[in-house]
Parts: sequence; C-alpha cells; structure tokens
Amino acid sequence: MVMWRRWLTAALLAVAVVAAGTATGMGVASAESNGGVRVMPLGDSITEGTQVPGGYRIGLWQRLASGRYTIDFVGSQFNGPGNLGDHDHEGHPGWRIDQIDANITGWARTYNPRTVLLHIGTNDVLQNYNVSSAPQRLSTLIDHITAAVPNADVFVATIIPLSNSGQENSVRTFNAAIPGIVQSKVSSGKHVYLVDMHSKLTTGDLIDGIHPTANGYDKMAAAWYTALQSVSGSIGQPGGSNPTPTPTPTPTPTPSTTSAIRGVGSGRCLDVANVSQANGAQVQIWDCNGQANQQWAPTGSGELRVYGNKCLDVSNASTADGAQVAIWDCNGQSNQQWRFNSDGSITAIGANKCLDVPNYSTANGVKLQIWSCNGGTNQRWTRV
Repeated sequence: MVMWRRWLTAALLAVAVVAAGTATGMGVASAESNGGVRVMPLGDSITEGTQVPGGYRIGLWQRLASGRYTIDFVGSQFNGPGNLGDHDHEGHPGWRIDQIDANITGWARTYNPRTVLLHIGTNDVLQNYNVSSAPQRLSTLIDHITAAVPNADVFVATIIPLSNSGQENSVRTFNAAIPGIVQSKVSSGKHVYLVDMHSKLTTGDLIDGIHPTANGYDKMAAAWYTALQSVSGSIGQPGGSNPTPTPTPTPTPTPSTTSAIRGVGSGRCLDVANVSQANGAQVQIWDCNGQANQQWAPTGSGELRVYGNKCLDVSNASTADGAQVAIWDCNGQSNQQWRFNSDGSITAIGANKCLDVPNYSTANGVKLQIWSCNGGTNQRWTRV
C-alpha cells in the first residue's frame, strides 16, 4: 500500500506540474556555447533530471569530455550541478508528446541542433492521455524535428520502465511501436536512430517508481554515449581533453563535404569577391566556375566554410535587414551559424533572417545580404 501511494503521488505530481503550466524551468536558458557540436537533450522530467538535477546529462557530459569530444548542449532550459559542464537542455517536467511537438519547430530553429536526443512518452502513460495514439504522436513529432533540422541526427529512445505494473504494460506497448516508427523514417531518408533505453534500466533503478536514481541516470548516459559514438559525425571528432574547453573553430571539413551553392533565382553561385581570403571580403553571386572561392562546406556547428578556414559571416553580428555578408576567421559565434531549410532558404541563426540577393538581381557581382525571410527565389539556394 505504501508503494502504491508513492507511485500515485508521483504520477499526480507530474500531472500537477502540467496543470500549473510547468512554471518551474520555463525561463530562457543562459547559453553556455563553447563552439562545439550542438546536441539537444529533448523530453520531459527525465531529461530535466527530476530527483537528480542534471539527470543523465551529467554522466553523458563526463563521458564526452573524457572522450575528448567538444559538445555544446542546447535548449531553452538550464539546470544541473557544477560538475555538469553545460547546463542547457530542452527537458520539461510533466510534458507529454503533444506539448513537446507544439514547441519543437521554434526550438529547433532557434538552437539548430546537430544532434537530438529524444526520450518522451512517459507522461502520456502516467496521465493516461490517449495512450493508444501515442505512437502516432511520436511519429509526427519526429517528422517535425526532421523538417526543421533536416541534417540533424535524431536519436529516439524507448522510454524507461515504470514501477506500476499497469503503467509498465502501457510502456511496453508504446515502446513496441517505436522500432517500426524509426525504420519508416530511415526508409524515407531521414537521419533517425533507435536507442533501446528501456532494457538498460530496471525498476530497481527508480527512486520514486518513475524517475531514475543517480545510478539509473548514469545507465541512461552510457546508452546515449554508445549510440552517439555509433553514428559518425553526431558528436564530431575527438579533440581537446578539457571538459569545458574554450571556444575553438570546428575541424576543417573534408573535401567530400564541399560544394557550390547556386541561387535559384539567379542561377549564379555563392562567391567570395576577387577570390580574396581576407577577413571582411564580401560575398556575392557570380557565374559558377568551380573555383575554391565558390566551394562551401557546412560543419556540425552550423558554419559554412570556404578555403577550409574562413566562415560565412554576417558583418558586425548585425541582425538588421540589409546587413552585409562577408567571410571571416571562424569563431563559433552565432553570426557565423547557418541553417539549410527544406524550402531552399538559408537562415542566419543569429539574426533569424535569410541569405538574400538584393532586389532579386541576377547580375554578376551583386553583393549578398540578410533579409527577413519571404520565400522569394532570391532567397532560395541549391547545393551543386
């Protein structure tokens, strides 16, 4: 009876958090970017780390640091202990799949993750919220993630066990649908991967029948780390040994990732004027010619590199319409981060505006700028 009450109390607490609008932890996070590969831990209280603040993110960060990976956790939320080198995340206590789904496009566009770690569905079970349709809601959520950040690797975990036997039956039914969902995304060309998290924990790893103990969270961390290491590029390549490294440029991309970027409206290519390699050299459109000043490489940190060591840069970190675009030494700042969108536009992350050819011009030598996104052909690009 005591254990039953404990389970019921924990479940009701999760519901109460939702009813209260998740008042705790809804503020904008203080971003701790170190220029590393952006990883978004996404989910509910198990991602946030209820009972053990920081949750699996502690052990995952420590493993990444020990492995000499430079990672930047991203998200609007912020919590955890001092030994967690980056406190940003997108874990929302009490939230269901549909609530995450209602916000994911905005989060993805704001933080532009290279990799997403998704563990969601526990509150659908705890709240008995249309559990039979939860797999379809998960499938839709994954679609929205891959549409917002089509180049991201999305790791989808089966949810961990629950101590209540009836709820655990629902967990198992939900989890059984996830491999098929993931496979359907893979078959359609999406970068989606299954992580079997349920088998890694037992009810003995739960502190309250729902949330893991510190040891349970560490088991989750180990599972995430193994999955990340199995997918090339999802966490970059091992680099420095400092667990909280200072900002450094990402490694120079290999030639196989380099291509020209051609304007849909003009038919001309993204080009560094006069083949200059000087900081501040302006970027323009020009007849495509295959030269080095037209060869661009996207990196895991959202950069667009040319010559291997210069980045496409919004001058003076401006966010204004008409701000010029140039090249500059890569520095990991948001005015050097770009996102390729499904409609062919390229968004400047820091300004949330699109790479734009002024006045729909198609002439050689027209200097590029950023402008409020409008869907015009002068804001659409293809890699060639």
